[in-house]
Order: sequence, then C-alpha cells, then structure tokens
Amino acid sequence: MAAESGLVYLFVSKGGSVITHTFGDGMPVRLIDANLPLHPNSGHLEKLITQDGEHILDVAWPIFDGKAGILRLGLSEEPLRRQVADLWLRMSLTTGVIVLISLFVSHLLINRLTWPLVRLTRAAEEIDAGTLDSQVDIEGREEITKLARAFNGMLLRIQTYTKQLKEYNVRLERKNLELDRAHRQLQTSFSISQKLASLPGLNPICQFLLRTLTGIVECREMSLLVFNSAERRITLATPRALQSVDSETYDDVYDALARHTEMSIIGQADISKLHLPEPLDRSNQIALFPIRYHDMSLGALIVTCPGDCRCVRHELDIVTMILNQAAGAIHRAKIHEEEIRDLRLRVEADTGFSGLVGKDPSMQVVFKLIEDVAPTDTTVLIQGESGTGKELVAQAIHDKSHRHGSPFVIINCSAYPSTLLESELFGHEKGAFTGALRRKRGKFERADGGTVFMDEIGEIDPAAQTKLLRVLQQQTINRLGGGRSMKVNVRILAATNKNLLEEVHRGTFREDLFYRLNVIPIQLPPLRDRRRDIHLLARHFLAKFAHEQDKPITGFRSDAMKRLLDYSWPGNVRELENTIEHAVVLAKGALIEPKDLPAPVAAATTSPDPKAVRSIVHSEENLIQKVLRECQWNKTEAARRLGISRSTLYEKLKKYQIMDPTVH
Repeated sequence: MAAESGLVYLFVSKGGSVITHTFGDGMPVRLIDANLPLHPNSGHLEKLITQDGEHILDVAWPIFDGKAGILRLGLSEEPLRRQVADLWLRMSLTTGVIVLISLFVSHLLINRLTWPLVRLTRAAEEIDAGTLDSQVDIEGREEITKLARAFNGMLLRIQTYTKQLKEYNVRLERKNLELDRAHRQLQTSFSISQKLASLPGLNPICQFLLRTLTGIVECREMSLLVFNSAERRITLATPRALQSVDSETYDDVYDALARHTEMSIIGQADISKLHLPEPLDRSNQIALFPIRYHDMSLGALIVTCPGDCRCVRHELDIVTMILNQAAGAIHRAKIHEEEIRDLRLRVEADTGFSGLVGKDPSMQVVFKLIEDVAPTDTTVLIQGESGTGKELVAQAIHDKSHRHGSPFVIINCSAYPSTLLESELFGHEKGAFTGALRRKRGKFERADGGTVFMDEIGEIDPAAQTKLLRVLQQQTINRLGGGRSMKVNVRILAATNKNLLEEVHRGTFREDLFYRLNVIPIQLPPLRDRRRDIHLLARHFLAKFAHEQDKPITGFRSDAMKRLLDYSWPGNVRELENTIEHAVVLAKGALIEPKDLPAPVAAATTSPDPKAVRSIVHSEENLIQKVLRECQWNKTEAARRLGISRSTLYEKLKKYQIMDPTVH
C-alpha cells in the first residue's frame, strides 16, 4: 500500500473469515461477500461504491486455487482515471503535431508544384487590369518553362502594340483639339463681328463680350473696365451688372493700365499699384488684357484667375482676337453715348436750364444768377429745403464755368463721421492712422482744376471747419500725417438746408467761414411755392422713367394731375420724382391714373394755403415724435408704423431736428 497510492484496502479471507487485513478501525463484514471468484483458477472484478461516493475496483483472486484463501484488493478509480486522461491528452497532442507537420509538408509540396502556374495566373490578371509592364521569370519543368517564355513573348508584343495605339490616340486628340479650336475661333470671329455690329450701346456690348468670353475661358471671374474720357468716368462691367466707378480714381487707373500694351499676369504685390476699383483690388492674381484702338487705351479685360493663370494662357489667341474685334465697337459705342449725352444736354437746355426744369419766376431768378456767377471762381452758398435740387444747381454752375472739362467732385459732409471726414477731404499718408495701409489722395486734391461741391456743409465739425477755411483763404491743403502743404486750384460750392446764420449765433459754425462761403447766396424755393412748375416737372420725370422702364406712357389723366397739383410736397422735387417713378412702375395703360400714385398723393384733394402747409409740416413733426415715443425710440419699428423707409425717417429727423432724449 505504501508503493501503490491507489490501493485502498487489502485483506485475505478463507472459509468466510478474514485471515489478515489493512483496515485500521475494523473490517467491514459486508465487504467479505461483496466479491467472490467464479472459478478457482481465475479472479473476479467487481465495482463498488462506498458510503462517501468513492468508486472502488474490488479484485478477488484465489491463492493456490483457493486452498490458501482469497486475496482481495480494493483499488480507487480516481488515480486510474487521471492516468487515462493524461494518456489520452498525450496521444492527442502527439497525433495533432504529426497531422500539422504532414499538412505543412503537403502544402510546401503543392506550392512547389503549382507556383509557376500561380505566377502565370497573376500575370494574366494584371494584364486584364491594364498592367502590361510585368515579366514572368519561372524555372521548373520543361513544359512550364516553355509556357512562361511564350507568355512573356506575347506580353511584349501586346506592350508594343498598346504603346503605338496610345501614341496614335494622343496625336489624333491633339489634331482634333487644333481643328476644334480653329473651327471655334473662325465661328466665334464671324458671330462676334456680326453681333457687335448690331449692338446699340456700351452696356449690351460689354455684356455680350463677357458672355462670349465666359464660354471660352475656364475662369469665370472676369470684368471689363472701359474709360470715358469726356466724363472722366470708369465703367465697370461684370456678368451681373454695369456700374460707374468713382471718377476720383480715373487718372490713377488710366495711367496704370495705359502702360500695359499686351496681356500681363499681375500678382498681388503689383495689383495695388493699378488702383483698381473694389473688389478687383483684393484679388491675389489677375490676368490683364488691354483694349486699344489706334494706340488709344479704351480699357481692359480683368480676369481673376487662380494658380498660374493657365485658364487664359491656353486661350490667349482667341481672347486677344475677340478684344481686338470689339475695340472698334467699344469706341463707336462711346462716341454714340457722348453724342446722346450732348443731345440730351441741348434738349434740357431748351426745356429748362442745364438739368433744372422750371418756368416759375423764382426759378428764372435762380437761372439768371447761375449764368452770372458760373464764369467766375466765386464761392457760392446754395440754400434750400431737402429735395429742392441744390446739387443740380451746383452741377449747372460747374457745367457753365470754364472748369466744365475738369472734375466735379461731390462731398456729402453728413455721410462721413468726423474722424473720417478730414481724411476724405484732404487725404492721408501711409501709416497716418490705424488702417491707413497706403497713401490716399483727398477730394480736394482729386478735384484740382475743377469744382468741389460740399453738400450739407452745416454738418462738419469745428476742426474740419478750420482746415476748410484755410483752403478757402490760401488754396492749400495738408494730407493727414503729411508735413508738406500742397497748392490746389479748386472752386468751392456749398449747400445746406440749415440756417447757417442761426448756427453761427449758436456757436456751432464759424462766423468767418460762413462769410467766406456766403459770398454769393442762392436760395432755392420749395416746390409748394412754385406750383406752376409741378406740371412741367411731372412730365419731365414721366418721360425719363417711361424710357428707363420701356413703357409706352404718354401722359396723365386729368384727375391724376389734379392730385399732383393739390399735394403739399413736403419732400419737394425729390418727392415728386419718386412719386412719378412709383406711378410709372405701377401703371398698366398709356396714362397715369390716380390709383398709380402713392397713397398720400392720391388722397390729396385741395391745394393748401401757406398756413395749411405749415400746419401739415407741424402735424408731420408731431406724428413722428408721437410714434417714436410709442416705440421707445426704436427707429426701425417707428419707420414701419409710419409706412416709410428708415432712410426717409432719418431725413425727417434731421429736417425737424428731432433728437433722441435717451442718448446723452
């Protein structure tokens, strides 16, 4: 039992009694008969279960054929089970290793046999995918080697034929592109020549050129700059709109572009030197195509292009050809527009006075005064209510003066805050203040040799008044940030709807500046004081807006004209002009009817006397103040309730000098 750990018990029995045993606490009696040999010469095995659930293998073996008794051995099954499980695990691992080794060796043998065929298969798949530059190098059985050589030879021939086909295709595509380009250029040349000959004005010509070039050049951001030397104006045409650029930049832009005689690619560093209008001056790179007619610069095509401007380099010939063909048409259109302008001026001279329309004696006095002061360089102060035509009077004085061929620069003093007004008037040097990235010429400097019209002169602050007085006295200016005085030759015309003398008494306007400006005063009468001109002005504006809107409107119905004559016109001629434009837009027939007029005008019935006019003005002022108080001085809401725009409300606040009490 010491040598065999699985032996549970051992005893010898004979004749139903136990001779010897290994039980320490006594021999179980029932165990004696639990297992007996069936034959004297052989043993017998019996499985027993103890009360503790342990499985025992009980062996009964006769000793000397049973003569010496029966040997009984009790062996526990648990060690035997562990030995069997351990044996099974070892046999399984051994079998698995043998199987894996067999599979690995078989795989190597199969790969060795099939590798040449796999290589050929992969090469065939590469050819199917379009890769023809692969070669198959195989060493193996003779038949495999021959197959690989034949495959490589076939692949080499396919590569040669494919390369030749590609070269033929490239040459064919190049020829097709050249033929298409030549055909397109020829077709475009004929169509452009035919179309340009039929276009009547500069605007249609510019729009046609931009549409045509957009279909040829890949870059879509392009503009046309056209110079108008007679009016010193630059016309900027884009595919979306046609606009006039401030004439103050005319000389700078003209001189900068006139130096380019052929197409140029200009980077961001040089764009600022061209003084181009916004937004062209913010471009990173542009292609510039000058437009010239008999060595005369007419303008330029500006193409905003990314990268190296490849989009215009490829079509350089056709773009240049189109612009050369269009140069004559542009020149013709400019001359045509100048002739129309001269004709319109002559017509206006017959029906009015240099753009001013009126037969009332008070206006005839103004016309005579304009004729008298225009040939001189005397300073003129034009006074009158808002909308009476003060800017037109200033324009008439300039047009009839010896300065009519020089710039006429308009400065709206109320449009600029005090911090920017001096910069606009006198200019500034680079770095004069935050944001002054380059030198800027002021209005006075740009108007040198011409006329400066200062509208709303009563709005400028005391510092600007002092500098303006110096200009009037010495004809010199200083740029902001500059230490050098510059001589300027300008004539100053000023306008205001305020009583400047009262402003002098209040201390808000310099007395010496007032007397410098008030050399020749011109007082414009309000429209309510010259009612005989309402009919004439209404027909003048009707002809203008009917032509602009392309409507066949010939006149007014009698009741509609009566409404115009009965209305008080607090907004003067400007209000009448807006009223006629409103009526032309809404009119459906050949005559303006009362329903086409704005509601306040259509509701007018009787012509008010001067006292009634003052009462209407007073009522309007009270109404505006009442609505503003109801809206807690929210001007947007007040304008909505009054049925007017915010700009109109601000004009009326300025007119009646209504101040917001919540602002200190």
